[in-house]
This record gives sequence, structure tokens and C-alpha cells, in this order.
Amino acid sequence: MTTPWGEPALSRFPVDPRDRLRAWDASDAYLLRHLADEAIDLSGTVVVVGDRWGALVTALAEHRPTQITDSHLGQEATRRNLARNGAEPGAVRLLTTQDPPPERIDVLLVRVPKSLALLEDQLLRLAPAVHAGTVVVGTGMVKEIHTSTLELFERILGPTRTTLAERKARLILCAPDPSLERPANPWPYAYTLPDGIGAVSGRTVVNHAGVFCADRLDIGTRFLLQHLPDGEGARRIVDLGCGNGVVGTAMGLAHPEAEVLFTDESFQAVASAEATYKANGVPGHAEFRVGDGLNGVPDGSVDLVLNNPPFHSHQATTDDTAWRMFTGARRALRPGGSLWVIGNRHLGYHVKLRRLFGHSELVASDPKFVLLRAVKR
Repeated sequence: MTTPWGEPALSRFPVDPRDRLRAWDASDAYLLRHLADEAIDLSGTVVVVGDRWGALVTALAEHRPTQITDSHLGQEATRRNLARNGAEPGAVRLLTTQDPPPERIDVLLVRVPKSLALLEDQLLRLAPAVHAGTVVVGTGMVKEIHTSTLELFERILGPTRTTLAERKARLILCAPDPSLERPANPWPYAYTLPDGIGAVSGRTVVNHAGVFCADRLDIGTRFLLQHLPDGEGARRIVDLGCGNGVVGTAMGLAHPEAEVLFTDESFQAVASAEATYKANGVPGHAEFRVGDGLNGVPDGSVDLVLNNPPFHSHQATTDDTAWRMFTGARRALRPGGSLWVIGNRHLGYHVKLRRLFGHSELVASDPKFVLLRAVKR
């Protein structure tokens, strides 16, 4: 990526030589050019929110910025990109969306996330640290910036305008107004689950901002909850890509003798899963882990894995994440253990499962979803 601060070499994480998607796009480059062209003073506290693969903080490393991200994979990519480009150790402070934000922010750079709720939550959490002299610049591709995006900046921080588009990217320029009366932060959001979904019927689910389907039960998860495996005799159960943890909580309620591992690459998701589990007073033991799938879980240590894999990485449609989840599950399962996968019919997960496990079994289906089971032999 060519920037006013050099040409850093960047990659996504995990690195896949077959992946032709870049670790930056035109909106990252546009923002960095704007900072240089406008001679923005970067000597104060610079905070970068939503930097997807570390492109922005790697370019700005000499100014010792703070990065705030919801993505474990994005944070790992940042660490590697900083090291690859010779950044001084500790030059960039790495925070998650669950960490307390800096107390003062002089320059706030926001890579607009896909989730409007996550943007709302982060702006509300950061607003007390913003002052009248803070430079606030948002960036995103044109298709990512909507009227509702601009209204959030305006409502939470102050008067907002956009620039002309360049290479299908646009900037958001906001002038903070410290006297603005801000709304209360509605996140995390809790609601009661409907009846007819097994052990979690009528139970509470808690969602932090940015978690998939944060204000309602998505239809794929509902279908899975209606067809959960018996799980009898399972000592260790995994809710892989746990989201708000409703599936793992259901298994924990049904099988209090089992240990349930909740894992996701989103810090917001794992915090939601832990809050959901605790809100329902599940009597068993649970572990909550932010990471890349089942990396770090010992081989052959798991009896049952439940998975509703995502098929998007930001704006790109891809099955890379599902494939990593399936291969990780096969490695972590003991012989005789099983992987249960819910997915849209058109995704063809049965083909991947047959390639990995040698077989796959259709457990249930409806016009939109299929529930598949693969046993490690």
C-alpha cells in the first residue's frame, strides 16, 4: 500500500497464499492521504477504530496510535504487519472493543464497520474522550456509508459532512460538539427468547453491539435449537463461532454435567456468550475463549461441536472461515465425536464435510436450511 509514510507490506490473517484479497482498500489509502494533505497534527493521542487488518496503524506506527478492534483475527494481522514492517515493539497500543477506551483523544480515525450497532456503541463509548479540538475522520467504501451512518456521527459527536468519492471510497468529516446531549448507550441489549426452541425457551439472551442478529433470534439458530443433538455422555461440547452463546447455553442447560466451550473471533460475541450463560444460571462449567476457531484446543479432546459458520468476511463472500472451522473441529474431536453444522442449502457444506470426514449425514432440513452431521472415525 502506498502512503505518505511509505509503502508498508500488508497481509490478512491467517495468511493464505491462495487468497487474493488485500489487507487494505481505497478507503484506507484515502484516509491516510487526507491526513497528510491537511497536515493533521498527529502528535497527540491518535485512536484508530475498526482498522480491519492493521493497515492504518501500521502506516501511522511512528505516531504511536491506539487501535481498537472487535476482531481477534484483525488484531493478529496487525501484530504481524507491524513486525513485518519493522515497527518498534509497543509502538501501537492494541485494545479490544471490550477494553476501557483512552481518557483523551486528539485524533479519532474510524473505519466504518458493517454493523451500525457496533458503530453506535463505539462512538458512545469514545465520545467522553473527544474534545472540541479533536479531529474526527471516518472512512469507508461508498457502499458502506449510508445516511444512517452520518446521522450517528451527527447525533453522538457533532456536525458531520462527507467528501467527494475517490476510487469508490468516501471520508466522513465530523466537528465535535462537547455540549451535545448524547443518548444513553443501549448496548448490551437483552431480550426473552420465544417458546418452542427447547431448553432455552423463554430464557434471556444478551447481545453486545455488533453480534449477528442482536435484536432477535435468527432463523438459522432457531432451526438448530429445534434439532439439537442429544449430547448424552458428551463430556466436552463446543459452541464454535458462538455469537451470543444461545446454542451453547441450551446444551449447558440440557447437560449440566458437560463442560461447554464458547469460542468466537469477535470479542463482542464472546462477551455476549458469557453474559447469556450467566444470565440463565446454567449449573455446569463453561470456558469462554476469543480466538481463531479451535486453535489451541488439544487434538482429540472434544466430544461434540456445534457450528453455524459465517460466509462473509467484511464485504467479501467466502467459505474460507467455514473450511478452517471444519478442519479445526475434525482435529479437536475424539474418535466417535461429531460435528453438527447448520447452513443455507446453497452453500454446499455437505461436500466439504464429505471431503474432510469421508461422509456427512442430513439430520433435518427445510426450504432454506440444512442441518448436517459428520462423525470422526
